[in-house]
Amino acid sequence: MSSPAVQSSAPTLAREIRNSAVLAAPLVLGHLSTGLIGFVDSVIAGHHGTDTLAAVAVGTALFWLPMMVPMGTLMALPASVSQLDGSGRRDAIGPLFRQALWLALGLGVLLFAFMSLAVHALAPMGIAEAIRPGAAAFLHGIRWGVPALTLYLCMRYLSDGLHWTLPTMLLGFGGLLLLIPLGYALTWGRWGLPALGAGGLGIASSVMMWAQAIAFAVYLWRARRFASLNLFAHFDAPQWPVLRGLLATGLPIGVTVAMEGGLFITTALLIGRLGDVPVAAHQIAINVSSLCFMIPMGLAEATTVRVGHALGRDDADGVRRAAYAGYAIVLGTQLLSGLALLAGNDLLVSFYTRDAAVAGLAASLLLYAAAFQFPDGVQVLSAGALRGLKDTRMPMLLAALAYWGIGMPLGAGLGLGLGWGPKGMWIGLIGGLSVAAVLLSTRFVRSSRALSPARTMSPVPVTNGR
Repeated sequence: MSSPAVQSSAPTLAREIRNSAVLAAPLVLGHLSTGLIGFVDSVIAGHHGTDTLAAVAVGTALFWLPMMVPMGTLMALPASVSQLDGSGRRDAIGPLFRQALWLALGLGVLLFAFMSLAVHALAPMGIAEAIRPGAAAFLHGIRWGVPALTLYLCMRYLSDGLHWTLPTMLLGFGGLLLLIPLGYALTWGRWGLPALGAGGLGIASSVMMWAQAIAFAVYLWRARRFASLNLFAHFDAPQWPVLRGLLATGLPIGVTVAMEGGLFITTALLIGRLGDVPVAAHQIAINVSSLCFMIPMGLAEATTVRVGHALGRDDADGVRRAAYAGYAIVLGTQLLSGLALLAGNDLLVSFYTRDAAVAGLAASLLLYAAAFQFPDGVQVLSAGALRGLKDTRMPMLLAALAYWGIGMPLGAGLGLGLGWGPKGMWIGLIGGLSVAAVLLSTRFVRSSRALSPARTMSPVPVTNGR
């Protein structure tokens, strides 16, 4: 017979798993819509021409790699909002949100300036001369949407932090429905619009980002769900103590996200030295695995919110329960992803290419992708749980050690040094993600065990801003 403690805790964990799954589902679908944007861009550009596809690929890489820093930095907001909500301090959410909008706008302007300068780095980077004009046009077009994207992320993270993730899904797919016809028209010159090639896709992406940001702002302004927060009731000047608190928590997250993304991008650049077939095969395998990654990423964001809410109400057991529910779900989803990659690798590759050499290598790389499904899911879920605790500096250092101290040297040594090719580079990815999974999950277990009501971390300090 089970003990009373076991009988009472089992349904509680089951409830937490259900709550986390309901919260995460729209986030997963929202991330999937973001992943499909890259797919849409590639299809439109690929049918326009090889140079257009190459230009969009280069431009997209130069856009998303620096974009990961502000994206990660603003991830400080859902943890802070969920803690305020959990502690019953909902009146402080509005002032905090208005300060986060200043931070988002500042980050957007800085990134706009960076992309304006990045255009001049295409030649020194060794980008082929035929690709440079299209890549420059794409960056010139998409940079105008950067401030809208950072503001959109700020509003999205506020909503996510309050356990309302449906807008993320709806606006994600809504943006995709706008991008498809507009991107096609501006690339090919349809319906009276000019034919701008890669630059047209950049402009279409900017229009989509502004449409999403404006739609989210109108929704937050008019929705009854947010009326009591008075989000837009006052104009607050920037307050450095609050901004400093958000940066102290968020900037390490941004650096961590950029380091992980940089690991994959650098791997692609190194594989680029090996020839056309390895590059094409790697691109196929990484695209498939990136779509798989949308699931644990959404679960990690949901776990951040659930952990932060439990922390806000001084519930140390609830913190651990929220994280363990996330681990339980992510292990199940990663098992399914791994099995799908193992059993369907040849079928998945057939959607991308008919080249036998590329298909054979890509199919073999998907077997390596199946191998890192578990460590990839555990490491991103652990990072999300630690964000809920607002523990970000040490995880940043642990991630740097795993990705760049172990993963990259191992992959470069095997792939290039020993001549193992792309498979050696992917072994490096497996090694880096596995070490990150062990280090970050251990960090969470130790941090959560040390929690007590007396040691609960406080949210970012805010003032009423009036």
